[in-house]
Amino acid sequence: MPKMIFVNLPVANLERSTAFYQAVGAEKNEQFCDGTASCMVFSETIHAMLLTHEKFRQFTPKKIADARETSEVLICLSADSREGVDDMVGRAGAAGGTVDPCPKQDYGFMYGRSFEDPDGHIWEVMWMDMEAATPENLETAGT
Repeated sequence: MPKMIFVNLPVANLERSTAFYQAVGAEKNEQFCDGTASCMVFSETIHAMLLTHEKFRQFTPKKIADARETSEVLICLSADSREGVDDMVGRAGAAGGTVDPCPKQDYGFMYGRSFEDPDGHIWEVMWMDMEAATPENLETAGT
């Protein structure tokens, strides 16, 4: 079984956030959803768990960061093409997200954009031509 990742995100409005993530292409897995959580599936190995603040507090003693004020994490999803990057970011904007809160990245062999969800969580979407990802090109891109 491949390793899976579950990104747990605190959200202010579970219904709004669930609709937003569906709009950008994630599918809701009802098996792991209730009135306090929505499991949003990007792929068979990548899931975002949207949790109400009350539910999120059950997993950590720390204060919940306001993602509009503080960087908590940057999450990056891969896309199959440059057009796939633009499509996901465009769908995020159409669903009420903020488009390109971070600078666009275009190095020819690597292309990335970003969006911010309604709670301020930033997601990067990146495409890379792996054959062109030589050490020299990666150094030029700063990775």
